[in-house]
Amino acid sequence: MTVYRPRQTVGNTPLTSGLLPLRYTTSAAVVGGRMVAVSGDGTVAHAPADSASVVGVAGSDAGAGQAVDVWPIEGCEHELEASAGISAGAGVVTDTGGLVKTATVATAAAAGTLVGVAVTTAAGAPLKLRVHGRR
Repeated sequence: MTVYRPRQTVGNTPLTSGLLPLRYTTSAAVVGGRMVAVSGDGTVAHAPADSASVVGVAGSDAGAGQAVDVWPIEGCEHELEASAGISAGAGVVTDTGGLVKTATVATAAAAGTLVGVAVTTAAGAPLKLRVHGRR
């Protein structure tokens, strides 16, 4: 089972600063550490590509109909998995399966799909990068 926690909150304040995940019910199985979005009335599932309804990052694996803790996007630095290479400084939006992909910051922000800015470059396998979350 994958268990996920954000790397840190903004300002290098440890996670003991009061940032807590929110609990949702899944409408489909999710993998911890992947982006989730609203999928129905009080439910979440892996975020689709270019989603404007992202609520955060799944805190653990969960099957359909199970409870899952979701870490908020804002105020955190997340370590996420990308579907393709992303350069540091690039905008980040969701891709299929709760992965992330690169985007132009201004365009994604205007569309309401920007989930953050890459702090590190995604290269290698798996394609992991750190993202400073914002909405």
